[in-house]
This record gives sequence, C-alpha cells and structure tokens, in this order.
Amino acid sequence: MADRPLQGVGVLVTRPRTQATELVNAIEEQGGRAYCFPVMEIAPFDDNVVHQQAAEMHKPDVAIFVSRNAVEYGIQYADGGRIAAIGPATARAVEAAGRVVDIQPAGGYDSEHLLAEEPLQDVAGKHIRIIRGTSGRELLAEELTQRGAIVEYLSVYKRRLPRVGPETLADLESRWRQGEINVVTVMSVQSLINLAEILPAWCAAQLATTLLVTPAGRVLKEALDRYPASRPTLASGPGADEMVRAIIAIQSTDSGIAP
Repeated sequence: MADRPLQGVGVLVTRPRTQATELVNAIEEQGGRAYCFPVMEIAPFDDNVVHQQAAEMHKPDVAIFVSRNAVEYGIQYADGGRIAAIGPATARAVEAAGRVVDIQPAGGYDSEHLLAEEPLQDVAGKHIRIIRGTSGRELLAEELTQRGAIVEYLSVYKRRLPRVGPETLADLESRWRQGEINVVTVMSVQSLINLAEILPAWCAAQLATTLLVTPAGRVLKEALDRYPASRPTLASGPGADEMVRAIIAIQSTDSGIAP
C-alpha cells in the first residue's frame, strides 16, 4: 500500500533496548517489521565514584555532553558550566532534564559540527569537561586543547557487549535465512563491530550483502572497509523519522526489497 511503504520489510534495530522504542514504532507505523536486537548495553558507574572524580576536577566553564546516556547519568556534573550538546537527541535529553542547552550545532550532530560553533572558538584558558562513557572519539579533546582549553574527561557509564542466548541467536538466524531481515540499522562504529562479533557466523557473513542504514559517515566508511561490496546508506540524521525515510528511500533502488 502506498501509505505503508515498509509493508513486508524486516528491519534489524541494534540500538540499546531502552533507546530503541522510537525507531521500532516508526518502522512499524510504516508497515515494517522491526526486530529489536541490541548490540550494546549501557551500565552507569557508581554515583559515589563519579561524584568523587568530579570533585577532584576544576569547575567547568563548559560541560560537553556527547550522548543521551551522558545526560542521563551525568547531567548533575555540569557543575554550573555552560552546557553543550553534541546533537539534537542529546539536546532534547538535556531539556527533558530541566536544563538549558547553551551550545549545540546549528546543523549536524557530531564533534566536527560542535567544534564549529562560535562559543567553542576562543576557549584559551577555559576549563572544559567532556561527560561521556569510558571511551570514544578524541577529536573534541584534541581540538579544544589545541585551542588552549584545559580539557578533562568525566566518564559516567560504560558500554559492554550484551549476553545473547543461543535461542535468540537461533531465532534470528532462522528469520534471516527465511528472508525476514532486509535492512540492518547501525548507529555507531562500535555498534557495527559488536554486531559482527555477536551474530552467528552465517548472519555475520550476510552483513556484506544486507542493506545497512546509518546516520554516521564513520559507520559508512567502516562498513565499506569491512564489506567492500556492500551498499550502506547514509540517513540524514539519527532521529527515528530520518532513519525511516532512509529505509524507505532505498526501496526506490534496485535493492531487491519489495514492499
């Protein structure tokens, strides 16, 4: 049906389960079948440990939040600094927590776009706290340090591989073999790496030919490096509507997905 452009299309959603609802609903509203298969778990650190680490740091002039998870587990550690959010989803999480976003990209949702904002140009001598997980891109810290800022990391959560039972893996492989998985969505490079590690061997091999949709150029590059014959598609952003529009768009190509 014209108003259900994803009718008959199966989409593997790899976001953490607590963050997947919006995308799952958006896919199903368009007639698609969403299969929730989290490839990453988010585990917060003990509040007392994080509080002690924050207490040993300088009071920040700017607190940068790199994800919704950083906001969820670390908004209290902005400590009076101006709040910067790396993208719209992070900004919405800040606002939902009752705080005001002072700095966010006018367009885009990554470190490069945030670094282009005027308030982060003249930062010499300023203390900047980057609130994040245990690891991530170093571009923000490296560039802001070059601009003369004093940058400190505060890690408030860690990412870990989920434990996936053999029954779940067997069910996924059966569905994939039956043609029920037509598109895979991946939000980050780490998610793609985790997905390839978690999947049964047959499913992992299918990543070379199954359509992949991502909002991140870095994932696009990683997918092409790993699977040169693949055709990953870049969504215009990480929001559910943007991801679904990208999934719908690939059906006008010769992808082999028939609604």
